Amino acid sequence: MRGFTLLEVLVALAVIAIGLAAAIRVGATNGANAIHLRDKTFAQYVAANKATELLLQADWPAVGTQRGHAALGPVEWSWATRVSETFDARVRRVDVEVGRDGESPLATLSAFLPQPAPPVAN
Repeated sequence: MRGFTLLEVLVALAVIAIGLAAAIRVGATNGANAIHLRDKTFAQYVAANKATELLLQADWPAVGTQRGHAALGPVEWSWATRVSETFDARVRRVDVEVGRDGESPLATLSAFLPQPAPPVAN
């Protein structure tokens, strides 16, 4: 009966080590991607919420930039809105950027807001 040589055992261990290292790297990468996608989704929700708030305001938002914070999920998000005029005087463009403090934005949303209708008298 013949056993394995030392060289065969070393080659088998090297193959197993390379395979396990690749599997660990794939798992770590998938975990990091899942966290990034979760954060990106939350940032998109914050941007959509901010654009909806501006749409539902009784007053038209002033042209310019505003900044603030919003809590959603496990993170306190920083947002910035930039309101600008368009070629149509009855429509304004709003660009919302959302991210963490000091980091580049994870989500950007552009929307067009119509001029609010005057209140109806009873």
